[in-house]
This record gives sequence, C-alpha cells and structure tokens, in this order.
Amino acid sequence: MKNLLKVLLLTLAICVPSLFSQITLQAGGGVGLVMPSGDFGGTTQDFYNGTAYGLSNGLNLHGKVRAGVLGFTLVGELGYASLKNSGVATIDDKGKVDITQKILTLKIGPEFSFSLPALPLTPYLGVNLSLNNFSGDFRIQGTNLPADQQTMESASRIGFGVNGGVMFKLNPLMSIDVALHYNLMNLFGKEYRDRNPLKEQPIDAYLALNDDKDPLYRIGNDDHFISKSRTINSLALSVSLMFGL
Repeated sequence: MKNLLKVLLLTLAICVPSLFSQITLQAGGGVGLVMPSGDFGGTTQDFYNGTAYGLSNGLNLHGKVRAGVLGFTLVGELGYASLKNSGVATIDDKGKVDITQKILTLKIGPEFSFSLPALPLTPYLGVNLSLNNFSGDFRIQGTNLPADQQTMESASRIGFGVNGGVMFKLNPLMSIDVALHYNLMNLFGKEYRDRNPLKEQPIDAYLALNDDKDPLYRIGNDDHFISKSRTINSLALSVSLMFGL
C-alpha cells in the first residue's frame, strides 16, 4: 500500500507540472459586423406585414475567452449587437417604420485549431451553443396603428452557431483573431405571445418577439397576421485583439 501511494505521488509530481505547462489561456475583445439573413432580414414592409423582422446590418461588441488544455480548446464569448432599419410600411409607400433590435448573447463551445509550421497564423473551426436575449423598440407612423414609439417585450432563445477563423500572432502574448460566424439564434424556445389577449388590436403582434406562428392566424384577419414560424439567423464578421495570460 505504501509503495502504491509512493508511485501515485510520484506520478502526480511528474504529470501535474506537465499538465499546467500545456494549459493556454487568452482573453480579449473586439468588434464585428452582423448581417441578418432569412426571416431576420428583409424590409420594413416585411416587418409591417409580419413576414420577417426587416432588419439591416448592425454592429457587435464582444468579449472573448479561450482556454486550452491537452489539445482541447473551449471558447466563451459575451456579445452585444444592435440592428436597425427605417423605411416605408406598405408597397404603395404609405407610412413610415423605424425598428431597433438589440441582442445580448452568451456563447460557449469547443474549438479545433490547425497548426501551420513556420507561419505566424493558426486557422480554427468552432461550434457553440448560445443564450440570446432580444429586446428593442419600433415606431409605425402614417397607418391605422398607434404612432408613438413602442417597446418590445424582451425574450430569450437558445441557439446554435458555427464559426471559422484565423489567429495572427503579433508577439508571444498578443494575437489578432479574425472570424466568420453563422448564428441560428432561436433553435429552441420559439413561441407566439399575445400581450393583450383580452383586448385584441393589430399592434399586439409587434410587441413581442413572436417567432412562432400565431395560433389564431386567419387570412385577412388584421389582429392575427403572423402566418408562419420565423427563423432568426445571421452571418457575422468579427475582429478581436487577444492577450495571452
């Protein structure tokens, strides 16, 4: 028993320092360009008709942590994006629509890098699960809807993403991280929520995220016009400055 304990302690004495010597940790942050696609994009007319969210490109600010041990890398990211759009409400150029959508996102997932000997860059691929919180406001003027600014009810969804990028080493402790991301932000949790079920009016459909079909949808019904489940996805290009710790 004593010999076994000695062997165990000797093994730990050898392996633990070796393990810590292989741990890498980076932290940093940066900016990005967010490009809504599918139902998340479109026009202000799509927003007014309930067929899409009608958002245009926006900016992202984020903080990022990358931890690696024994060849396995885990990445966490906290980001904030703001998307907007302005335009007409109807196809005959009536009314005016202003939309703002804000997204707070927490991502976590593994990353797989590829070494390129003798080059100061490291390509990588990653996947992640995300928790996305949506909020925002809008104003629709010149129609039969209230013309004052309205606030959307915040909502959270679980999403999934993939990304690929390149790390450019500037010096032993500093790197530039350039990446392209695909984000599906409402993989789970879609719902339709009526904030005023006892007093139905057309404005209600805009007051929540409402990424699922309205269960009371009927063709020609001005109070229940969201006819399908909507997917919230985007492409993003990010640049981060990372520091080794």
